[in-house]
Amino acid sequence: MNYSGKVVVITGASSGIGRESASKFAKLHAFVVLVSRDKNKLEEVAGELTKYQTQILVCVCDVSQKDQVIQMSKQILEKFGTIDILVNNAGFGIYGNFNDLKIEEIESQMSTNYLGMIYCTKVFLPKMLEKKSGHIVNIASVAASLGIPGMASYCASKFAMLGFSESLYHELKGSGVGITVVSPIMVRTNFFNNSFSKMPRYTTALSANTVAKAVVRAASSPRLEIVVPQFVRIAIWFKQTLPYLINPMIGAIFRRSKAD
Repeated sequence: MNYSGKVVVITGASSGIGRESASKFAKLHAFVVLVSRDKNKLEEVAGELTKYQTQILVCVCDVSQKDQVIQMSKQILEKFGTIDILVNNAGFGIYGNFNDLKIEEIESQMSTNYLGMIYCTKVFLPKMLEKKSGHIVNIASVAASLGIPGMASYCASKFAMLGFSESLYHELKGSGVGITVVSPIMVRTNFFNNSFSKMPRYTTALSANTVAKAVVRAASSPRLEIVVPQFVRIAIWFKQTLPYLINPMIGAIFRRSKAD
């Protein structure tokens, strides 16, 4: 797809997958809107993207706050008058047994990872439907399909995102607007860099650049979900088809990681 002149809004754009995705869209001459809570980091990213000679807009916004999302959408629509691609990427995880997490930590993950996506979709979808074109890309995880021990609240937020996206995918059929979920395995970012997280190595981590390539593909894909890397879909299929075999294996891996 030709992204030149397309308005691309990316949440969580100050680092990791969001930052890499912004760079790739800017290189393709899209107009890129960078959304995050950290103004300094957003301006740093915007400075890096000036070399692509395209329009860049910085919007400071905490997507877990509905009022801030509404104000952010007004700012963007006043500037560009439209939106072509929404990348719901903002999210974080806190690793730990459910019983050890504070309820506020659990709520914060759901508020950002799931409700933040809902708020952003809600404010921009009407404009897409009005012009009968556009695409929503939701960044989920393989954890949207596999219940991973130590990540119950994070998995819940991503299960919710995938279920919502599948429902909306059917609702949008024939409207000219598409939605695609990108579900990577573990990614090498600062995603789990917080004082609560001592994340065991479940999988080989991907680079944010690898996932960003999938995000760009997803923005014009007719598919509901793109799993990165693609072969991991086999594990998801086995878990869904043979849960009595796979679930004990997941539990065993978790117990072994705790013992190390």
